[in-house]
This record gives sequence, C-alpha cells and structure tokens, in this order.
Amino acid sequence: MDQAKEIRKGEELDWPKLEVYLRSAMPNETKGEMVVSQFHGGHANLTYLLKFGETELVLRRPPFGKIAPGAHDMKREYRVLSKLYKVFPQAPQAYHFSDDESIIGSPFVVMERKRGEVVRRELIDCFKPFENAEERLVTAMIKAQAELHQVDFEKADLNKLGRPEGFLERQLQGWTKRWELSKEEGRHDMDDALVLLSNSIPVPQATSIIHNDIKLDNCQFQADDPDKVTAIFDWDMATLGDPLVDLGSTLSYWYEPSFEKYDMPVTLAKTFPSKKFLIEKYAEFTGFSMERMDWYEAFAYCKAGVITAQLYQRFVNGKSTDPRMEKFGSMSKIFGTYAKKLMQ
Repeated sequence: MDQAKEIRKGEELDWPKLEVYLRSAMPNETKGEMVVSQFHGGHANLTYLLKFGETELVLRRPPFGKIAPGAHDMKREYRVLSKLYKVFPQAPQAYHFSDDESIIGSPFVVMERKRGEVVRRELIDCFKPFENAEERLVTAMIKAQAELHQVDFEKADLNKLGRPEGFLERQLQGWTKRWELSKEEGRHDMDDALVLLSNSIPVPQATSIIHNDIKLDNCQFQADDPDKVTAIFDWDMATLGDPLVDLGSTLSYWYEPSFEKYDMPVTLAKTFPSKKFLIEKYAEFTGFSMERMDWYEAFAYCKAGVITAQLYQRFVNGKSTDPRMEKFGSMSKIFGTYAKKLMQ
C-alpha cells in the first residue's frame, strides 16, 4: 500500500485553521481527533492524508510558488471527481472543494481515500508470485484507460468539461506558451519539436474524457489481483479531447533504452512490456488506428519537458525543497531532444 509518511519540511499547512474549517464544512466526516500525514509519491501537487477517528480523507492542493495558468486546477479535479465516480469506479469520489486561500494558502479538494498497491519503477513483492505479473498490470492499466475513453460524458454530466473542437491546436499553443515562460535562455530541441508538431496536427478519431497523466504510479492495483485497477489519481488536468493524447502521455513515461544513462525517474524496469505492447492492447480495446502515435508520443514528451522545466525553476527559486527536482533541468532538455527525434 502507498503509505502516508511524515510531512516534508517546508510543506506544512495551517493545520489548526484547516481543522476548524473542515469540522464546519464536513461535520459528518470529521469526528474524532485530526491526524495528518503526507503521501510522498508525486512531484507537483501536494497530497495529504487526514484521519478523523476511523475516517480517512485525502486533501490535495497545488504546489507552493507561482503556478502556470491552468495548471494544478483543484476546482477542475473536484468538478470531475464529484461526478465521474458514478460511472467510472476507478475515480475517487470528491467530497468538498474550497477556493478560500486564507485557509491553507491555496484552493484545495477533499476526497475519498482509495486503497490498493502502487507500482513505481519495478515489480513490488505482493505481485511477484503471479505469473506474467508485469504484463497483467500493464494490461489492466491500458484497459482502464480505454474504459475511461469510452465513458459517455453526456450521461456523466461532464459534457462541459472542455471544448473538443480545435483541442490539439489549443493544446500546442498553450504548452508552447508555458515553455516560453519556463525555458532557459537559448535555442533548444524543444523549440524545434514544437514547430514540427504544429506543422502536422492529426485529425482526432473521437472525443473522450481524458485524464492527461495516466501511468503506473498514478494507479492503484488490487493487492491480490494484478488484473484490477482500484483507483486512478491526479485528475486536475482532465478534460474532453482526443483520447490518443492520453495514450501518448502514458507512453512518455515508459522505458526507453536511450534514457538509461540519465536515471530518468519516469522509466520502468526492462521486465515490463514494451511500448508496442501498450499500443497494441489499446488498439484491441478501442478499435482506434495507431498510425499517428509518433505525433502523440512526441507531444507528450514536449509536455514532460515543459513540466520538468517548471519544476526545476521552482527548485532553483527556492519554492520547493524536494531534492528530486534538482536534475529536472537536464531532464527537460532530454525530453525535448527525444520529441524532436520522433518528429524527424
């Protein structure tokens, strides 16, 4: 189980003020003493476990420091998770949202605590007894992703979550602007990759609810069943759009031999199935053509490059004390180089 631990230095919140607020806003869920801990797995949004007696709640807020426009959107996360859980059981139920920044310094959302096992860079002990465990975990993740993309967003009352028309064009424009705000001086491969992407935008095959960050460690799996995803986390970037953007993001977290010497934290052990396996499984579950996946994968690497540049900038500016972010500047450049290579 992905256990909550002590709170990282510099990431403490105003616990007394939060407690007073929650006891007023959520009286039925906040009986008993409040005990707080933190989940350490993520790199951006801050996630805390709040215990009130036997009740466990999860609180999520954006990272400290300046936030890029549209990023770390807790209101969006609440909007999605207050409805999606009814038709997609892997989505945690959101209970409460507050945009009152006087409480903990930012908007935040409070949601259901889901339970399960999190797989990060290699197979964990509980799944080692199972035959073909890596293949089964990956298949379960891709199947859950495909099921999300087939949710009827009209029936889920999420038809206003985004604007599908011109989605890819707007996405490219938005990420290009973020890159200009966060990049180091000079010309980068990322600049070239973004131009190449804009010159060959594909025609979407469908419109779906997309998560925008599905990867193994944003999923929880049932401990005694590697074929079952119990939860998917981090819905603050969810929207309506081209579902292959979602699959591209998943591929950008996958093992690449050329990344080995950089100790990239997004890569997995070689024992997991290849990207080709993921693409074939997704095509099997959805019936979509995979002909343009290089474009979607390159776009995902560009996004990863922008995000790591932003996180590195926060580290350099002293807005984060997370030591993992120190190498994100060089990682950002690697992502840009790989995106450019895919588009050439």
